[in-house]
Amino acid sequence: MAFAGNISPILFLTFRSLYGVSYSLLGLLVVINFATQLTVDLIFSFFSHKFNVPMVVRAMPFLTIIGFLIFALVPTLAPQYAYLGIAIGTAIFSAAAGLAEVLISPIVASIPSDDPDRQTSGLHSVYAWGAVGVIILSTLFLLAFGKQNWNIFVLLFLIIPIISAVLFCSTGITCVHNAEKSSGIVSLFKKPALWASIVGIFLGGATEITMAQWSSSYLENALGIDKVWGDVFGVAMFSAALGLGRTLYSKIGKNITRVLLLGAIGAMACYLVAAISNVALVGLVACVLTGFCASMMWPGSLVIATDRFESGGVVVFALMAAGGDMGAAIVPQLVGVAADSVVQNPVLQNLTVSLNLTPDQLGLKIGMLIGMLFPLAAIPVYYILHKRRKK
Repeated sequence: MAFAGNISPILFLTFRSLYGVSYSLLGLLVVINFATQLTVDLIFSFFSHKFNVPMVVRAMPFLTIIGFLIFALVPTLAPQYAYLGIAIGTAIFSAAAGLAEVLISPIVASIPSDDPDRQTSGLHSVYAWGAVGVIILSTLFLLAFGKQNWNIFVLLFLIIPIISAVLFCSTGITCVHNAEKSSGIVSLFKKPALWASIVGIFLGGATEITMAQWSSSYLENALGIDKVWGDVFGVAMFSAALGLGRTLYSKIGKNITRVLLLGAIGAMACYLVAAISNVALVGLVACVLTGFCASMMWPGSLVIATDRFESGGVVVFALMAAGGDMGAAIVPQLVGVAADSVVQNPVLQNLTVSLNLTPDQLGLKIGMLIGMLFPLAAIPVYYILHKRRKK
């Protein structure tokens, strides 16, 4: 999941320079990624009882392998269809990531534990630490071998799903609770607390993924930080801060709703600082700290929902995953559209001259201001959840 969620943003500017892909189409890759995961979430929300969960889990790595191969090979073998191959490959390995998101959490949650909330946070921290590895390794590879060899790096990463396939096929998989029929889901939709949790994870997904997807391009184009240093000290440190926040909660965390509320306030401030600052170091620090502030917004919302609706089983996990993926799919695309609108608008281009900014710089800064609106909107939602949980 860490590779599937981070490889395209790392290669945004590579795709733009090698294949002439626009910012909007780059943002569309994020939409494809999370819209595909959202589709998987919704299917399991209503039809989880139709699936053999252990069999689906064992099929995930093979689906990932197919997606990686198409993603890496089509642009090389048929450059005229480069974007199409990248998009199709993204859709396939994103479907595998969606299955992992829906099914691995309830499998881990079904394992007896003294503190399942911390166990859930620990599981989600693995994604963040995996993202750190993907970002650092990809950055070093592109630096050593050149951006034109990006597809070789993707092919090397096939070792991960291959190992996963061997492990999943050789181990027992815990049974998880499944709804007996889809009609039983209707009653869940009548629960205001579930809707509040879904909105919370939507805003959390938007806050986390927007910065994760766009910080590389933002640090390089808007703040003038060299891509290598921007990726290593910006994007990788963002993921490390994300992992640190989740790991700390898995060890010593408590009062999840208060953590969410404070995190939303901090993330809003970080987005604002990143958007208005012209000092590279300040913008870099703001991007990194966003990871720490937003670290529990996604898994914390999941913890609240699963604690409250434990009997929902896979259905609740799927509904929550759908909410998070929807936020992750929609908002990063808004940033891409905002950036393109500035680059293509003559009036706004004149404004860039007076601000001593390039069109790309102004566009990405406006995109960050749009991103700030979502942790801002999360503050009252988490406040309500906090009051309800205290009662």
